[in-house]
Amino acid sequence: MANIKLSDEVQALLTQLKAASKNEISLDIGEEKAGFVRYDQSYQTRDQKRLVIHVKDVTALDYTLSHELLHALMDTQGFPTIQFNLTSGHKDFDEQLMLMTTALYDTATHLYIYDWQRQHGLLTADVEAAYLKGVIKTITPEANSQPDTMMHLRLMTVLDALVFFGARFTEVEAQFKRDYPLTLAGAKQIYAQLTEKKTNSPFTLRRTVVKLFAAFDRQLKDWGLATVGGNEFVTLSSVFSQRQLRLEIRQLFQITHSDVQDLKTHQRAYVGLGITDHQNAFVLPSPPKAEQDTYFKELYSLSVADFYHQFGLAYTIR
Repeated sequence: MANIKLSDEVQALLTQLKAASKNEISLDIGEEKAGFVRYDQSYQTRDQKRLVIHVKDVTALDYTLSHELLHALMDTQGFPTIQFNLTSGHKDFDEQLMLMTTALYDTATHLYIYDWQRQHGLLTADVEAAYLKGVIKTITPEANSQPDTMMHLRLMTVLDALVFFGARFTEVEAQFKRDYPLTLAGAKQIYAQLTEKKTNSPFTLRRTVVKLFAAFDRQLKDWGLATVGGNEFVTLSSVFSQRQLRLEIRQLFQITHSDVQDLKTHQRAYVGLGITDHQNAFVLPSPPKAEQDTYFKELYSLSVADFYHQFGLAYTIR
């Protein structure tokens, strides 16, 4: 770290995170310099006392580090997070779903993060060029503009590129039209839906994530490809108004006996789906069979605040 020089903007962001976080913050900066930027060049690890921001590649240090710092800062500000409480019973398949849905969740957060970085002068021409190189390193051009096994990854990658470049996408659009015409058309439809309203708060991020999971699956279905099912598979933490906290659980959620299993018990899971958005908001342990009717009647009659307190579920107040 002694030889690492950070811009004033990134240093201020680090100071802000240290003040906001309950954890000690430390940086682990590597020495790789691949010449492109990509999502797998940085990550976070944490325990009860310490959060470590790891940056393996320093091709664009201010960009990559600020990106991770913003993800961490959003966690301290009550932005909704995702958990994986369900399993299909097949580890490899679960891991694929987790990778894809995490990437989609990250793209939703990037509507906020890339905007912040651009406003603070961190998305420079060099960073844009390095990002474009990262896209090329990640996905191959389409073959005959027909859907193939790479379409899931292409769609995620091109959609994130639309978010990254924003209004400047027209400057690189010709390359995407040439190499990924089918993917670009689908990604643009999703992007239009995501940007109908601003994503700049915990409530708006949650709305965007729910919308993205559904829109991504619709596009895959249109191509005749397997869908991901993020709305059911991923547990997305809740954001409530004070009024909603006083409502009964039955007014906001439907608790369904899912076809997939609880990750902890490997029994069929009970999943709380939002009545209006159909998003997995919580997963409950199975009650004793003899007590199921009474158990769920009592749960449905609880206030949202009491229910979330009883099960130790995190939420954010709008």
